[in-house]
Amino acid sequence: MGEPILLVGGFRALLMQGLHPRAMRGVLQNSALMDPGESWSRFMRTTEFVRVRTYGTRAEVERAGRRVRKIHSTLSAVDPDTGVRFALDDPAALRWVHVGEVDSYLSVARRAGVRLSDAEADTFVLEWRRAAEVVGLAPDSVPGSVGELRDYIAGERAGLRFVPEASHPLLMSFTAPLPLRLTPLRPVLPALTMLAFATLPRWARRLYGLPATPVGDLWATATLRTLHTGLGLVPADVRYAPDARRARKLMAA
Repeated sequence: MGEPILLVGGFRALLMQGLHPRAMRGVLQNSALMDPGESWSRFMRTTEFVRVRTYGTRAEVERAGRRVRKIHSTLSAVDPDTGVRFALDDPAALRWVHVGEVDSYLSVARRAGVRLSDAEADTFVLEWRRAAEVVGLAPDSVPGSVGELRDYIAGERAGLRFVPEASHPLLMSFTAPLPLRLTPLRPVLPALTMLAFATLPRWARRLYGLPATPVGDLWATATLRTLHTGLGLVPADVRYAPDARRARKLMAA
């Protein structure tokens, strides 16, 4: 999780999660994601939750989880297709959000060249059941292996689509309201979003109305590997964030 290349995995996760109509509408109707003045703050809150969930102490993780579960339990949204109101802690939507994240991190890591055996990949998926529990899902209700992950995604595909009221993420990336201190990164964001799109399965790219060819797959994998190799030349004390460096030391000890 500490590998810098997984920033692409984080963007890919958002794109995967956005294809679940209820998950996306729950966000659209209850947050400032599409508000240019507030979207960056919301993104940073999500990033902080991921950081705490990954590296925090048990007490910190449980505190963050309680906050997220409390927020979800008080909010609801309406499906405009049916007029049905649903809760944001709807297990089906939460499960897709969970799987979109796990699949994205694992897929990007392996395609970039992060060394994980098949057994280690299964362990990664299994360990993420703890993350599902943090947001209120029963651990055994989410995939516990790569095979189960793939089967679940295949079973959900028929109900996935890009809802018309959502802004296209690729277009949003060109006008992202970055804080002043991050203005120099503005040209990078569209390229990062395009790479994240290219790492999606072809069927997912088609749902976003984008080209989906084997050539795009090859380009995405080659780009991930090149970036990961280049990042590997950076000294570990610079390459890894402080939380990741501390985790590596604890594991080594």
